[in-house]
Amino acid sequence: MGTAARRLIVTTFVGVVFGFFIGVSFPTLSLTKLTLPSSLLPTVEYVEDQRSGLSTQRFLNVFNPLNRNNGSSTRIWVPTNPRGAERLPPKIVRAESDFYLRRLWGNPNEDLTSQPKYLVTFTVGYDQKNNINAAIKKFSDNFTIVLFHYDGRTTEWNEFEWSKRAIHVSVRKQTKWWYAKRFLHPDIVASYDYIFIWDEDLGVEHFNAEEYIKLVRKHGLEISQPGLEPNKGLTWQMTKRRGDREVHKETEEKPGWCSNPHLPPCAAFVEIMAPVFSRDAWRCVWHMIQNDLVHGWGLDFALRKCVEPAHEKIGVVDSQWIVHQTVPSLGNQGESKDGKAPWQGVRERCKKEWTMFQGRMANAEKAYFQALGADTTDSSAH
Repeated sequence: MGTAARRLIVTTFVGVVFGFFIGVSFPTLSLTKLTLPSSLLPTVEYVEDQRSGLSTQRFLNVFNPLNRNNGSSTRIWVPTNPRGAERLPPKIVRAESDFYLRRLWGNPNEDLTSQPKYLVTFTVGYDQKNNINAAIKKFSDNFTIVLFHYDGRTTEWNEFEWSKRAIHVSVRKQTKWWYAKRFLHPDIVASYDYIFIWDEDLGVEHFNAEEYIKLVRKHGLEISQPGLEPNKGLTWQMTKRRGDREVHKETEEKPGWCSNPHLPPCAAFVEIMAPVFSRDAWRCVWHMIQNDLVHGWGLDFALRKCVEPAHEKIGVVDSQWIVHQTVPSLGNQGESKDGKAPWQGVRERCKKEWTMFQGRMANAEKAYFQALGADTTDSSAH
């Protein structure tokens, strides 16, 4: 071996050794810990492939910064998703829920042996347990039962077998419209065709819920209530039971009460003690309920805003009727003040809320039509 060859070998060996010691003298660079400015990363919109979807490997590749291709992206933005969920791929979004009870074990796909089609809610105090027990027996297994407890007593209801499958929500001294606004959001009750939002003091001897729904469907009612026994607890002629028909949608009131025969209280009107809403009607009504006006007074005159034509889609079911027992139980949850009984303060608040609600609705409609440049002098047209 010549001198030149030996020199080349020695030089190469020394270079390798020198490079090795240089390399180990610096800290290791971990690509997994390398943070790049977001401005250096590409952004490409998520586009859902209806035919195939994203595979696991493709999903991981998209988020691996070492597997970049020109025009690829790590950002999802779907403006048609529900508000707040735009960053999620559409197929993972569940915008609606329900009150169906599920197990803590087993296969989730096998949890539900039945799915009730209707929802009934009662706002209750334990003193009315016997009346509520009688009422619940009028509702079949097709109904999910929700009890809103204004007196804080819930476990006592377990003496009734049906109570063990009911949903119980307890907040002291609140009204059914306070509960409805907070626990009956349209996306929560979207699984139910009809929603019953009832008081606790209703006699149901002549009522059957399944037969009631058949009549509601038959007559195309989106908002309804059972007829009221004429001799007890009656305020409006519209809700008075007629003995010669299945359903009525209009009535005659005292002279001067109805400026238009298609408007409340002569038509397009039910009371707030025992209303029944279709799914679509409730979605509108829920948005109209005011957070601070908890008694719901004035809602009955405004329900017509949520269906059209209201005088055809709002009505009273006569052949399935109830009795309003006028038990002032919630009124007694008020506070005695200035020598007044608790119920008097509650009643004054109800009347005040009615005036406030009417004012808010009138102002809201006026502002809307003024923004459109429309004439608002004839408010009855709206």
